Amino acid sequence: MKTIVKAAAVMILTLQPLLYASGKKDAADVSSAAATAKHIPAAAYRQRVPEGLPVDFNETWGYVMEDRESELDLNYPVTDVGYFSAEVNCYGELTGIPDRLNLEGYTGRVHLVVICDSRSLTHLVLTPQFGIRQQLVQQIIEAARPFDGIQIDFELIPARDGSNFMNFLREVKKAAAEENKIFSVCVPARVKTISDDVFPYSEIAQIADFVIVMAYDEHWSSSQPGPIASMDWSQKIVNYASTVIPQEKLVMGLPFYGRTWADKRTAQGWYFSGMNRIMRESESHKVKYIDDIPTASINMDVTVTGWFEDSHSLVRRMRMYKTAGVKSVAFWRIGQEDPSFWQWLTVSPKITEKAEQQ
Repeated sequence: MKTIVKAAAVMILTLQPLLYASGKKDAADVSSAAATAKHIPAAAYRQRVPEGLPVDFNETWGYVMEDRESELDLNYPVTDVGYFSAEVNCYGELTGIPDRLNLEGYTGRVHLVVICDSRSLTHLVLTPQFGIRQQLVQQIIEAARPFDGIQIDFELIPARDGSNFMNFLREVKKAAAEENKIFSVCVPARVKTISDDVFPYSEIAQIADFVIVMAYDEHWSSSQPGPIASMDWSQKIVNYASTVIPQEKLVMGLPFYGRTWADKRTAQGWYFSGMNRIMRESESHKVKYIDDIPTASINMDVTVTGWFEDSHSLVRRMRMYKTAGVKSVAFWRIGQEDPSFWQWLTVSPKITEKAEQQ
């Protein structure tokens, strides 16, 4: 079916490179050489430029996809890379382990991200009676040997597996500590404590070295159109997270991506009556029989609404988190961002007591 799309709003960042913003900070105010060393395409819209100085954090985490390593500029002010990802297969085995050598030029810390994208498989893996959990823990530790840390990003925990998930995290943490590996855990956004939550912030914070709060997907592909993370929603998340996760462990996640919604579904199954209706509405009456099967080209007007992030929105959100006392932030994911963003970020690593004594 041929579809003509009329965009009523801006399109998603990752689908429309011309949306990338330019920025206009002078080189003297920029800490990231990457922001000034290469050409940044002009924005396709009149962009608001952030004001003031770049925002400074102790640590910055950026996610890098396997096979997209080239999207990480080595000059970016990123202290930690979450290398995405190793995953659990249908047998409960760890597969698809990224090759650490593909990030050979990067000098910061690299964390192996482990995912399990099936609710039933997650249940199978976490339940000790099935005898898979200990095997998986050992495979994770072996896979993580070339890395600086291990990150668990299990987002489909069945409601009755909360305690099994906590025990799994404890087992990975114990094994990671024996290997001198940093252990971090990703958690979905919360604005308050939820009864019987399978992602209890305070309990996870007692286990992990870092807790990455994924403060995005307030709106998603099947929801009503809206921001990936509204400012008010983000403020509520950091206000809550700051009360239950120690400051030195809290990492607030920010989205680099955008999303679009169409007011009509075009790719779907149809009743015969539905096909007739849209053909009448669009005045597309020409039908061809190919191998005795009818086919038609139908012109449909579709309004597309897009919400996305640029340097202005990201800087405002970073300032919000900075004001809330956040020391570390994480970005999902590198390659999706407005290139001018990097000139608004600096890193000043925290000074440890040992360093102060020296």
